[in-house]
Amino acid sequence: MNIPVGLRLSVDIEERADYGRRPFKARVRWTEPGTKKRPSVSEPFETREEAEAWIARLQRKAAQGIDPKTATMRLAEYGDANMDLALRGLENKTLDPYKAGWRKRVVPSLGHLPVAMVTNGAVDRAVVGWIGDGAGKSTVKNSLAVLVRVMEQAVRDEIRDTNPARVRGWQKLYQQIEDELDDPRSLALPNWSALATLADALVNGSADHYRGWGDVVIFAACTACRIGEVSGCRVKDIDVKSWTWKVRRQTTPSPGGMEDKGTKGNRAREVPLIEEVRQLVTDRLAAIGRDPDARLFTGPRGGRIATGVLRDATHWDEVVSALGYDHLRRHDLRHTGLTWMADAGVSLHVLQKIAGHADSRTTERYLHPDLSEITGAGDKLSGHLRSRSGPALRVVGK
Repeated sequence: MNIPVGLRLSVDIEERADYGRRPFKARVRWTEPGTKKRPSVSEPFETREEAEAWIARLQRKAAQGIDPKTATMRLAEYGDANMDLALRGLENKTLDPYKAGWRKRVVPSLGHLPVAMVTNGAVDRAVVGWIGDGAGKSTVKNSLAVLVRVMEQAVRDEIRDTNPARVRGWQKLYQQIEDELDDPRSLALPNWSALATLADALVNGSADHYRGWGDVVIFAACTACRIGEVSGCRVKDIDVKSWTWKVRRQTTPSPGGMEDKGTKGNRAREVPLIEEVRQLVTDRLAAIGRDPDARLFTGPRGGRIATGVLRDATHWDEVVSALGYDHLRRHDLRHTGLTWMADAGVSLHVLQKIAGHADSRTTERYLHPDLSEITGAGDKLSGHLRSRSGPALRVVGK
């Protein structure tokens, strides 16, 4: 519903300790001209600055004649309400794959976000997720196409100024990720020095030079875990006697913000904490205290860490490009750890348990031998055949 241009909103920000990690609740009220009712919308935030920015945006939209309820509508709700309008003019044979893309991929990945808060980065991450989950090129294309149309409608409704769904180069990204799935070793960092250099550069690239960003990167690579799993690590999950970490949960985006849920596949697993990260873990435990439910890693203000938060806070893309790792993503820290373990001689079945892979064929991709290992295997076989313990050797042709 449009509201009169120049309508003045009644606003307030309430701060309460019992709101948890988002203690600042911003609220906007207004009077509907026809019914004289006083509807309102509200949203919790981690900081007062974020709450004030949200209110300011709604005030700008109200000045343009846009209902605050529309301005704060989640993508899933907005798309469902405007789908017919967004898809007008399309042939029936096109509608089914577009709607399937919306229902199966767009809504689960982005539907919880307010339309105005969908960013280019969020769309990029969604596309990476679809490809990583095995979606084909046509499926990705259809899912993006319906998202583009819905967001274009939001631009026409003046909820947004730009369309963030017009992703360029996703076909190249598709090929890159396909190559990674076939050979995940190709994107691993080469050695410890490269990892330490990356961690330091990311810390220096952040606005506050927060050392925790570097700690997360090193911990993720050395444990071969996902950033969400690192964020979900609690004090009680760490065993300093055996120096192992019980990976029980991961932190992921949800309609209400960040939330903890089970690991991928809902399988807890044990991960070794190598000597190179033990001092880091000891320092974190000393700084946190004895609360068993405290997170081992948090942001500089105590918030939960997600891969997007890490990327934005450290200016990841610029930093990795400057270091010569143009295509390095946060998930490649996991590839790095698994590749290093494989090269260190960790057996397949143990590596599979550490990785949490349900299928050993996924783990096998980290064990690809190089040419010298292949020729070396041939030499070993020849030596065995010619040894006393080998089978009787009969030369072919004689």
